[in-house]
Amino acid sequence: MQLKLPESTHPLATVLLIAPFFLWGTAMVAMKGVIPNTTPLFMAGVRLVPAGIMVLAVATLSGRPQPKGWAAWLWIGFFALVDATLFQGFLAEGLVRTNAGLGSVMIDSQPLAVAMLSAWLFGEIINLWGWLGLGLGVLGISLIGLPNEWILNFLHRGTTTVPMGLQQLFEHGEWLMLLAALSMAVGTVTIRFVCRYADPVIATGWHMILGGLPLFALSGVWESQQWVHIDLGGWMALAYSTIFGSAIAYGLFFYFASSGNLTSLSSLTFLTPVFALLFGNVFLSEVLNPLQSIGVCLTLVSIYLINQREAIANKFGSVATPAADSETNTLVEPTTTGNFSLTEASEPPLAPVPIQVKESDSEMLPNR
Repeated sequence: MQLKLPESTHPLATVLLIAPFFLWGTAMVAMKGVIPNTTPLFMAGVRLVPAGIMVLAVATLSGRPQPKGWAAWLWIGFFALVDATLFQGFLAEGLVRTNAGLGSVMIDSQPLAVAMLSAWLFGEIINLWGWLGLGLGVLGISLIGLPNEWILNFLHRGTTTVPMGLQQLFEHGEWLMLLAALSMAVGTVTIRFVCRYADPVIATGWHMILGGLPLFALSGVWESQQWVHIDLGGWMALAYSTIFGSAIAYGLFFYFASSGNLTSLSSLTFLTPVFALLFGNVFLSEVLNPLQSIGVCLTLVSIYLINQREAIANKFGSVATPAADSETNTLVEPTTTGNFSLTEASEPPLAPVPIQVKESDSEMLPNR
């Protein structure tokens, strides 16, 4: 199954699909300068509540229906807790306490969790090429984000110095980044259940508002001087991260996640550090070293393998057994041409029984 695009073959469809990851990557660049001048929970709340209000307003004006019934609000509440409060809270606190490169690697490894959850809950097929792509993606973002010293020491000296760095993960907040990645993975999968009871865009707006309010409350209790040191440039960075990095990016991402292949969509998360590096080079004069350049190439290859995994498997004859489609109760069987055909699971047809009727004057059937 390949990633489902909007109902259009126009190039704009692909642009919209990649837009969330472009916006997240550039938002990280915008936030680099403002993080030292604010507090993490306040920053997380600013990224959620105003953005949620904007998404909700646009969705309401476009005529999308509001959630109805306790089941809809329960799923939205769980969605808000996991994907907004926990994800943004862990992310903001982790960014303060961890190395930016290592934190990015841990956050952007969440497609692995999404792939496993999607295979378990929705029966999404990953196959050998998909797992190979996921592995290359993790390797690529590791080359992008991990310190060069770690990688070179590992290549030259094996595991002599790396474990010492791993022992310090829990002292510097990397575990918070791991929890953030897991929270985002669960949130990505949860949207499938949410959209059974509510419109996905409306639910996205409500989950940002409901998930951001507790962050503001916790900021008021635990933090102080949240905005005292923010200058005009800092407020502009917050505005960009809120409008583009949250409202537009989340609205598009969860719209696609509500109906598309989650493994394929989530794999595009590997693009986030790529965009962050490229725009960091343009605006912050950050230079890609050779290992990071290799990581960018591996990341792009991984995305291709994940999104084209079934086409590649068919081309090389890797798919040889039928698989059941849980949503349509049909069997997917390989044909001699390498493509898939859908056949309804039904009883075999009965063979026709010939009946001979003797034509004679005495045995002719009467007309009626």
